[in-house]
Amino acid sequence: MEPRVALVHDTLIQDGGGERVLAALQELFPRAPTFTLFYDPERAHTCFVGKDIRASGLQHIPFFRRHEAWLLPFMPMAVEQFDFSGFDLVISSCSSFAKGIIVPPGTRHVCYLHTPTRFLWEDRASYVSELPQPLIIKRLLPFMLHRLRVWDRLAADRPDVIMTNSETSRERIRRYYGRAAHVISPPVDLPPPTQDPASMLFAMNVPSVLFAMNVPSVRTEPGRYWLTGGRLVGYKRFDLTVRAFAKLNLPLKIFGVGPELKRLRRLAGAQTQFLGRVTDAEKTTLYQNAVGFLHPHIEDFGITALEAMAAGKPVIAYGKGGGAETVKDGVTGQFIEAQTWEDIGDAIIRFNPAHFDAAAIRAHAAQFAKDRFKEQFRTFLETSYASHPV
Repeated sequence: MEPRVALVHDTLIQDGGGERVLAALQELFPRAPTFTLFYDPERAHTCFVGKDIRASGLQHIPFFRRHEAWLLPFMPMAVEQFDFSGFDLVISSCSSFAKGIIVPPGTRHVCYLHTPTRFLWEDRASYVSELPQPLIIKRLLPFMLHRLRVWDRLAADRPDVIMTNSETSRERIRRYYGRAAHVISPPVDLPPPTQDPASMLFAMNVPSVLFAMNVPSVRTEPGRYWLTGGRLVGYKRFDLTVRAFAKLNLPLKIFGVGPELKRLRRLAGAQTQFLGRVTDAEKTTLYQNAVGFLHPHIEDFGITALEAMAAGKPVIAYGKGGGAETVKDGVTGQFIEAQTWEDIGDAIIRFNPAHFDAAAIRAHAAQFAKDRFKEQFRTFLETSYASHPV
């Protein structure tokens, strides 16, 4: 008899790598409902529309839409109230609270833990300083975070099995939670190996007026700009890239939204363009038509860098964290030695696209395809059940 499965994800109010993992899990278990603290179809990826998504009671508290962070003290209690009666297996996709669910006796809890909760551990100091809150709130916040940190550490003991996305995250989990984790790289949506319509028209020197005919809305000439993007949050250090391109006065395109957007606009040079949210098709076109992709931050894994490599584009990355595990220096990109705008600018000036083979870059990215993730995840579950049956 096939086990009855439920999925859990922290929140569905953004579109990032964690949400792509959840989407792949929903494909693996199409009948499984998804429990989450908050769900906002306007901010989440469109692939979740029409799915069986069950939001917590916090979703229905008035006046907190788009201000969910204000409910932070109540989130541990909310995830503990999810009812998993009748399920044999619960799979949580977690960067913060989902690992803390409480399952009935006899129900197995497998957690895909993207990283220990950043704002409670590794980024706890910068989280408080960067919050746009009154001074009195910032002074009280460390006391609240301390109590959350105690809960978070205890919650990390609740999953029966932990998986994670990289060796970098596995070491963080060992350090902060004292748990062992099995590494399965997250899924990357690989674009088709054919050229996009915009690139084909440019190659044929078709007049720009013809772009109005069935061509994605992001229309750019191949190799004329550098690209970066994702969730615009402080720890991703988009400010370094923006500063470098302001100094160099070279074209840069940035996709994504987040709390750093206003500050980044103030730092930007005349040739930096902020694109906001883009569709998957538009993002693929952006990758295909860029010189390369910039990834100068310490990431748990770094799906956007691999999406760029899947389009055959080299990546300039900081040689630590997930980037060090996914970028092959000299083959699929090159590393900078320090997180400074000067190092980024130097790498851009010295960059030679002729040193990189697009086919080799695509071949490297192919090993992180979604189908491979689903196969490895299913195999791990089968092995885990064989050795530790429900």
